Amino acid sequence: MANKEFHFKSGDQLSYSSLLVWRIVQSLVWLIGFTILFFLVFYPKIGIMLFWNILIPIAPLVLVLATGVWRNVCPLATTNLIPRHYQWSLGKKLTASELGKLNLIGVLSLYLLVPLRHAIFNMNGPATAALIFSMALVGFGLGFIYEWKSVWCSGLCPIHPVEKLYGGNVIMPVPNAHCGECMNCVVPCPDSTPNMHPHLSGKNRYQRASAMLIIGGLPGFIWGWFHVPDTAGLSTGRDFVNVYFLPISGLLITMVIYGILSKVLPVRTGRKLIAFFAASAVSCYYWYRVPSLFGFGHFATDGLLIDLKTFIPAWSIRALTYALSLFFVYWLAFRKANNNSWLIRPPFALGKGGKSNLQPAKIGTRDGRGN
Repeated sequence: MANKEFHFKSGDQLSYSSLLVWRIVQSLVWLIGFTILFFLVFYPKIGIMLFWNILIPIAPLVLVLATGVWRNVCPLATTNLIPRHYQWSLGKKLTASELGKLNLIGVLSLYLLVPLRHAIFNMNGPATAALIFSMALVGFGLGFIYEWKSVWCSGLCPIHPVEKLYGGNVIMPVPNAHCGECMNCVVPCPDSTPNMHPHLSGKNRYQRASAMLIIGGLPGFIWGWFHVPDTAGLSTGRDFVNVYFLPISGLLITMVIYGILSKVLPVRTGRKLIAFFAASAVSCYYWYRVPSLFGFGHFATDGLLIDLKTFIPAWSIRALTYALSLFFVYWLAFRKANNNSWLIRPPFALGKGGKSNLQPAKIGTRDGRGN
């Protein structure tokens, strides 16, 4: 896809050949996404396996290690940014209040949609395809109006809150393969802010509520989600209760714990506390997800990729889950913060006279960002 705003002079972020490589990778990943959609509609069993039992289980690890790579190649992001790349977008900027509302809607959408996997999406390929297509359509449409990544990738996307929680200590930043110039469309920019986490964007009550919900609530939500079996259909009120009760109860419990700890612990430990909750969430996910992938889960075939129960001992899977938990705790909570952002900030847009009229946003320290 063409982008007239990229410059290829010496000293700029990306050379022509590097940008071409990223464009090829973006196109391939987009085609993979389209292929999965095709299978979800016409060959649902294969599509469900590819999406829910291969792609989604890999995603949290990618977000922990290399959030920027995902931000560069996410098919929904590529779709959302097509209007901006081709200069069809009006380039409207969101106010802080509007962005905060979108962030809150994104978190609430995550908590609303994920439990429905047990009743609808885990068993229904066309429904999953309709969900993905709807999100792509919303992102694409909003891309005609709003500037760069502001409205979808850094606002409304239900995965973005998880990116901010898990991506606090990535391996290294990678070049920004979407934004040719920094327009300060989001302040602070999640892509270009070192050691990004949810509280850094807490400029208003909506963003602070979003941060509290995702940091404090996600570990308990994940725990509760894995204690609900897949049961197709939502025909009665009891079905809704069964699907939502444990995830929302777990969310409320761990959110209260986080709220208490954030009040009683010194402000300087705020970043470390966030890291521990992030490690708890992703560790909890793999603690239950890995066994279910290989036939050792709580609910028979729920989330099954390949049944290895008769081929390997149960202790080997449990050892793997212990190892992953220790890794995530080390990586997110004990490993020294390296001050890496997800992506390398591109050159600022030039104003009149050829000088940049934009400056990086100043980040406060009220939440203990690495202090």
